[in-house]
Amino acid sequence: MSEVIRLEPKVENNCFGCGGGNDSGMKLAFDLLVDERKTRGRFVLGPRYGGGAGFGHGGIIAVLLDEAMGKISKLTEERAVTAELSVEYRKPVPLNEEIIVEGWQESEMGRNRFRAGEIRDAKGNLLARGTARFVVINVPPAA
Repeated sequence: MSEVIRLEPKVENNCFGCGGGNDSGMKLAFDLLVDERKTRGRFVLGPRYGGGAGFGHGGIIAVLLDEAMGKISKLTEERAVTAELSVEYRKPVPLNEEIIVEGWQESEMGRNRFRAGEIRDAKGNLLARGTARFVVINVPPAA
């Protein structure tokens, strides 16, 4: 059986995306799929996160991708921050329907971590894709 670690929002964390202590935040929870080396979250965006034409706001889509890619750091217990983020909006992201958000690391160079993420609908249609460069701000002690 594959190892899955549930990453729940923590009350001491004020992060807008994943923190539990931000009253205005999204309080996103992800599963860390250890064997697959990726993150996965399932969400239903309500009207609070809407943009034009009744679909998900572009900034919220970027937050979802940023969080999914950022959580990959939990595999190595590194702390890394987003240095660059690019989002390709393929199709409108619906409100009030389940979406699946995944993130993974593609490569690393020095302190740079190059990651990718996708948002799909429940049928598997690609709605948005993101790429990012994260920079490690601490390095775990050598074992």
